[in-house]
Parts: sequence; C-alpha cells; structure tokens
Amino acid sequence: METKLNAFAEHHYATSGLVENLRRCVHCGFCNATCPTYQVWGDELDGPRGRLYQIKMAVEGERVSPTLVTHLDQCLTCRACETTCPSGVEYARVLEVGRDLIERQRLRSWSNRLLRRAMVWFLNQRALLRVLVPLGRWFGGVPTHARLTPVTTAIPTPQSTVIFINPCVQDVLAPDIDAAAARIVERLGGRVVKLAASGCCGALAHHLSDRERAQEQARCNIDAWWPVLTQANAEIVVSASGCAVAVKEYGELLKADRVYAERALRVSQACVDLTEWVSRHWPAGVAFATRRTVAFQSPCSLQHGQKLKGQWERFLTHLGLEVKPVPDGHLCCGSAGSYSILNPSVAQELKRRKLHALSATGAEVVLTANIGCYHHLKPDAPQPLWHWAQWLDAHWNELNTP
Repeated sequence: METKLNAFAEHHYATSGLVENLRRCVHCGFCNATCPTYQVWGDELDGPRGRLYQIKMAVEGERVSPTLVTHLDQCLTCRACETTCPSGVEYARVLEVGRDLIERQRLRSWSNRLLRRAMVWFLNQRALLRVLVPLGRWFGGVPTHARLTPVTTAIPTPQSTVIFINPCVQDVLAPDIDAAAARIVERLGGRVVKLAASGCCGALAHHLSDRERAQEQARCNIDAWWPVLTQANAEIVVSASGCAVAVKEYGELLKADRVYAERALRVSQACVDLTEWVSRHWPAGVAFATRRTVAFQSPCSLQHGQKLKGQWERFLTHLGLEVKPVPDGHLCCGSAGSYSILNPSVAQELKRRKLHALSATGAEVVLTANIGCYHHLKPDAPQPLWHWAQWLDAHWNELNTP
C-alpha cells in the first residue's frame, strides 16, 4: 500500500518500520485465510488486511473513530498472518503502532483504560496470586494441575549455565512446569540459575498497550541477568513460549534506549525457547522404547512469534513418538494472554474449535508449550493435556539410553 504519514505519525513512527511494512502489503488476502477472527466473523475489518488498512488511514490523517479500538482489540496478535504473508509484512509491528496511536489519542473509555491497567498490576502480584489461585481451585474456577513424581537420575557435570526467568503467572498456576523443565535441563548438562531480582518478561503489559511498563520490566530483567549472562556458556532459556518471544524482542523494544539498547540486543540473542535448548542438547540414540501417540498443540508464540513452526513436532517424532497432526493447527486456541479475559465470547469459540481438532487426532495425550494455552484448554480437554516438559519428565524412565 502506498503510504504517506501525516506530521503526527511522521514524528512518532518514522523509524518504526511502519511505512516499509505497509508498502509491502499487496492486498493478496492470504492473511485472511489464516486469521482466527476472520474465520469466525468473515469481516474484512477483523482480518489482518483490513486492520492494516484502518491503521494506514489513521496515520495518514483520516479521522480516527472508536471503531478502530474495537477492531484492533479483537486481534489476538497470534501472528499467523506473518507466517502466511508472501510479502513478509511484519504485521505485529504495524499493529503496535495502531495500538500506540489509540493510547496517544485516548480513544479508549476510562473504564477500559482502568481495566487494562488493573490487569497489568494484578497479574504481576505473585504473592497475591498465590493466595487467590488456591481459592479459585477450591471454588472450581481454576483448573488443578497434576503433581508429578520426579524421576531420580544421575546429573552430569554442568556444561553450560542456563538462566530461567521468574514467570509471574506460570509460577503460580502450574509451578511443576518449571520444576520439570529444570530437571530436564540438569539431566542434559545445564546448570539452572534463577535470579530473584528478575520478574515478569513484560509481554502482558506490552499486549495491553502499556509499552512503558513493558520497557521497565525488560530493563529490570536485563540488569538481573547481565552479571551471569556475561559469563562463558550462559544462555536464557524460557519454558513458556509466550515469554520467550517477548524476551527475544527486547532488542526491538529498547532499540531507542541509549543506555540499554546494546545489552537488550545481546539478551535477545542469548534467549532460546526451552524446546530449542533441549533439542540441541539431546543425546544421540535416546528415545522412547514404547511408541506412544501424542498431539502437539503448537502455541502461536512458538510457531508464528518465534518462527519455530514444526520443529518440536519433528523432535518428538525423533524421540520415537507418533505425533498426530492437528487439523488447522496454525489457528489460535483463543487464549492469547489477556485476550480470553477481555474477549471471552470469541476466545471460547476458538477454544471449542481447537478442542474439537485435538479430539479428532485420537492421540493418547496432548502436549503444549505455553502456560496460556495450557490453562485455557486443560479444563475441557478431551484427552490428558500437559506442558511437554511435565510429561517428558514424568516419563523419563521410559527412555532408552545407548
């Protein structure tokens, strides 16, 4: 799309990549074919192409109406359109500009602004969540996660240092995930380090258009990780794919920060998803003795955000598992961070479709890689559903060793 920014947009977004990305769009519509909200409603304004066009009109000086807020907020930011786009449009970067424009022009109602700020604050209060989540389980509003018995195994001499983040929500909702992940990493020769000074990755604040809060959280983590990261053979390994994509984009988030830009880029380069780390360090010849059937519910943050589509499925196959393909596996499950709270009706419809697709696989168990998908799907899943690290840790003694 040919684009000419107005003075306001030129001042605020000239270096954001906005114009370059808008000009790459050739109106082909491939993005709509893989957009969850377009699939539900069939409305051009609720597909990536339509949202790009609305943002284009806004930054060129057209009158911005509150309907822009509705259509942009109904986007899951799943980034399936980026995987599909033949022209390489970085849709998420354009969407961020649109959402920033909404904040700068204060197009949201005061109640909506208050709700979003309250969510950012509340979901970062780990102490409070530790009190409320058990109450939610007592009343049936929060799914119970399984407590697994760790497999005892010899731990080799550490060959590398692995920094784990302190996940704000996962640590409360399903603490067994990181416990299992740590055991797996240690069995593969990593020394796990958790630094108390680190905190939330900033993804939630960023998705709720609180860019300044997200940047503060990124700086806090960089300061906490830096002394360890500068040591030899140190990496940041993240067990939640949604957090991993956020940390991998710290370089972009803080590129205009003269103090932190260089370190933020170094942190992004040192961050890997847990699936990447495990597959790289997995010893040759170690696989399951018994063939099991599994389905992998690939989070959008893994396959679209981190561009790791299909990699973990291939690794699970390498382990001797029969990985059943999930129909329309590229589509979002409806969780999308805070989306299921702010847009419950469409989130539930996408959940229904995803559960139907998982059931159709006939797999014994469903594995996933992100706490949002896990928490959203698990209560109604037709098969046992686990974060893959929990499941692999629990079945470790079924592996053959050469």
